[in-house]
Amino acid sequence: MAKDTLEVRWHGRGGQGAKTAATFLAEAVMEAGKHSQGFPEYGPERRGAPVRGYTRISEKPIRRHCSIASPDIVIVLDPTLLDSPSAGVTQGTTKDTIFLVNTTLSPEEIKKELGVEGKLFGAVDATGIAVEEFGRPIPNTPMVGALVKASGILDMDTVEKVLQHKFGKKFSQKVIDGNLRAVKRAYEELKTV
Repeated sequence: MAKDTLEVRWHGRGGQGAKTAATFLAEAVMEAGKHSQGFPEYGPERRGAPVRGYTRISEKPIRRHCSIASPDIVIVLDPTLLDSPSAGVTQGTTKDTIFLVNTTLSPEEIKKELGVEGKLFGAVDATGIAVEEFGRPIPNTPMVGALVKASGILDMDTVEKVLQHKFGKKFSQKVIDGNLRAVKRAYEELKTV
């Protein structure tokens, strides 16, 4: 039986936007007419502590409401989590898993460091892009751009529309424009192997 749900697991630290990215992606997917879930999983709830976010995407209604043990895509917002066995970045992955990492390392170096097989390894300096485009070291929105490029699950027009709508409730147009530029740059600058 073919798997009909795409499962994305986000790894980050408190304050990097893993929860926001997981829920934002779910909203964008719903805007595109698919079913989705986006939710966080917290450990110690403090800035800097490891956190996970989860996003499920399907053409059909989603009935599962639990964490994701075998992700199709793993997104790492903080490269220091690659060295932490307790972060579980590679836990439950297979040769078909896509890994996307916020790092200045190459995709080849990431593949070697993780020591696992995967369908695709991608690297982009999302923190650097975020600092340059909107002045804060929060890599979540750039990593959404990398995800869109690597997976093709959404088009950039949908991402832009949802970002404008969601961020327009809380942020100035200057912040929104910076995030839009960051998403586009990460989409263009993602390197894969």
